[in-house]
Amino acid sequence: MFDGSMYQNGTEKMKVNPQTFAEVRTPIYILEEQKLRSNLTLISRVAAAADVEIILAFKAYALWKTFPIFKEYIHATTASSLFEARLGFEEFGEPTHTFSPAYTENEIEAIARCSSHLSFNSFSQFSRFKDTARKANPTVSLGLRVNPEYSEVGTDLYNPCAPGTRFGVTADRLPARLPREIEGFHCHCHCESGADVFERTLAHIESRFAGWFSQLKWINFGGGHLMTRKDYDVDLLVRLLNGFHARYPHLHVILEPGSAFGWQTGPLVAQVVDVVEDHDIRTAILNVSFTCHMPDCLEMPYMPTVRGAEITADGAPGSYRLGGNSCLSGDFMGSWKFDHELEIGENIIFEDMLHYTTVKTNMFNGISLPAIGLLHEDGNLEVLKQFTYEDYKNRMD
Repeated sequence: MFDGSMYQNGTEKMKVNPQTFAEVRTPIYILEEQKLRSNLTLISRVAAAADVEIILAFKAYALWKTFPIFKEYIHATTASSLFEARLGFEEFGEPTHTFSPAYTENEIEAIARCSSHLSFNSFSQFSRFKDTARKANPTVSLGLRVNPEYSEVGTDLYNPCAPGTRFGVTADRLPARLPREIEGFHCHCHCESGADVFERTLAHIESRFAGWFSQLKWINFGGGHLMTRKDYDVDLLVRLLNGFHARYPHLHVILEPGSAFGWQTGPLVAQVVDVVEDHDIRTAILNVSFTCHMPDCLEMPYMPTVRGAEITADGAPGSYRLGGNSCLSGDFMGSWKFDHELEIGENIIFEDMLHYTTVKTNMFNGISLPAIGLLHEDGNLEVLKQFTYEDYKNRMD
């Protein structure tokens, strides 16, 4: 049985039941190697069939101890900050494709040295830092983020093309002749989107920016291409990309999905620590937190899938809210109905909790982060990381 004491040095392995994880008794994110490799295989097939470069976006997934697996399938990563750029350069072993809305004087040289591609969010950022970047890394390829003024992302929090956006340059603000240093365009306007959305978006991108394509060497269509989702039309994506190649054969095409790599690759396993009731609403209090460990659930918001439970109407008979262990009043979601009465100590398994979770967790309230484990193809669970009091204390140094 795994308990907190067994998570200390990150070397333990144990055979576990992948359906119940009954051997696990403290919170842990579990990455399932077989599911990860399945996603990577599909992504590498798309890259080959469409003759494009597909790279890993750290904003969704940055578990660097698993990079050796990724390097069997892909060859580069994408960063949005100095620390992400260093992670790609130092741990993945390759310079990153980097974009940030706000490079700073004290970081631009280090970022450039870690980058193969460097995209600027505005002409002012480009003018201010292009010479410094090229001096730090003469081989870095400079690009500009553009805004197609079209996106089908329904939640403004995740919509980079919403009115008043701070991201990118619109076509009406581009000069007829680009500065000679600009070699590529970066365009991001998707979020867990299908190929049909890309088809419509691509039409807008071309209608606004095709006039400048002859001046470029590459174009980056950003992330949000959820090609590993079961209902995603992979064949349509490949046809769209090959059609684009036929129209613009000189352009190197880049995609940088995040969720697609980690999609459905593993759960967060938590435990019930109490059950309380108020106004006929039962809440199972867990030893994990939505605001600390599953923040997108509250930000999007969305109801995660819980293994062995079905989502019901709020307050439905026999249902439970699931409550986090922080002091935030709204740290709960509901309602779920189980086929039994929940008991203290039993596991609650939140599905699909690897992407945009391990990178966004926090220690609000001093709450410990769940451990991170890798379930190998042989059925053995290896703990990659256990967080301790020192991780919390060192944040305040």
